Amino acid sequence: MRRILLIIICLLAFSPEGFSQDVSAQTQQKRKLEEEIEYIDNQLKTIISQQKASMQQMTLLQKKITNRKSLVNQADREIRQINDKITQKNREIREIQKELDTLQTYYSNLVYNTYKNRDNRVWFMYLLSSQGIGQGYRRYSYIKNLSENVSRQADVIRETRAQLEQEKEKLSEMAKELQSVKKERETEYNSLVSEEKKSQSVLNSLNKNKTKYTNELNQKKKEVERLNREIESILSKEVKSQKAEDIDYNLAGQFEENRGKLPWPVQGVITEQFGDHYHPVYKNIKLPTNNGVSITTTKNAEVKCVFDGVVKQVLLMPGYNQCILVQHGTYFTFYCKLKQVSVKAGQNVKAGQKLGVLDVVENASVLHFQIWKGTEKQNPEKWLR
Repeated sequence: MRRILLIIICLLAFSPEGFSQDVSAQTQQKRKLEEEIEYIDNQLKTIISQQKASMQQMTLLQKKITNRKSLVNQADREIRQINDKITQKNREIREIQKELDTLQTYYSNLVYNTYKNRDNRVWFMYLLSSQGIGQGYRRYSYIKNLSENVSRQADVIRETRAQLEQEKEKLSEMAKELQSVKKERETEYNSLVSEEKKSQSVLNSLNKNKTKYTNELNQKKKEVERLNREIESILSKEVKSQKAEDIDYNLAGQFEENRGKLPWPVQGVITEQFGDHYHPVYKNIKLPTNNGVSITTTKNAEVKCVFDGVVKQVLLMPGYNQCILVQHGTYFTFYCKLKQVSVKAGQNVKAGQKLGVLDVVENASVLHFQIWKGTEKQNPEKWLR
């Protein structure tokens, strides 16, 4: 029993903090997903009002559906957690009720015995019949403490009853919270179903022009592969030509310390992720490896440098318009699809400084952004805050 009690005390001591941290992380993630959905909605309104179904529209819808599914899954997790809390709370209430019943039984016996022996003459004779001073003193102490014990027991019962009411109130709040999350989950699910229908409608429209979009996709694949080769070649030459004394290792260290905290080059939503993926519409077509991420943002958005550094090159790439390569010690960041450039090679730049303005394609601006450590490509999502 002592071991069981010790385990319960440890659980009560440590679990609330862990649960609180988990709830905080879930709330933050939920807010991020909702903000992205709101942003995508605004982008879709612009695209839909100016043209028919497009690949850009389909990409945004797919991202929105992914976020919506995450919100539904998160609601399911919250429902499970609240149900677990309710089960635990019911268990605690039953234990407190048992304790209260035991206390009340004990108290009833105390009151009964006290009432039965309420005649003072009985107590007086009880003391006089003592065989010695020691026994007499002990009997006196018993008589004195009996009344105090009855009073103390009544206080314990009142406290336990108050605790029971508090726990029942907490249980009622949990039940309300559960209903609220279930309602929220139902709303998210209905939105998800509606968005999947829209997505299917756009998909049907795109499939009517499959040949056209397949040709465009093949062209894009060639452009991506060309870009990947070009960047890898540029970085390989840069790294080989550098002398150790010319590299700002202090700046590289500061860049590395900001992993997960770098500001975004533009405010928007990542619609094409790092690595290997299949096409969002034509599922059997594998896309070329993405060495960075594509961030969909507002039209004519300004592109800003994510960290202090030096502009190494400004170049023109087919399908990617103007691109800027910035060095940060042993690290490099790459910004593509700009129509205007505000910097030049050899120029020192600061974090947050404007590098240029994005081009507009299909009524949206999409920045292609990469991070490299020497010739080793990095996943930008792990670096941006």
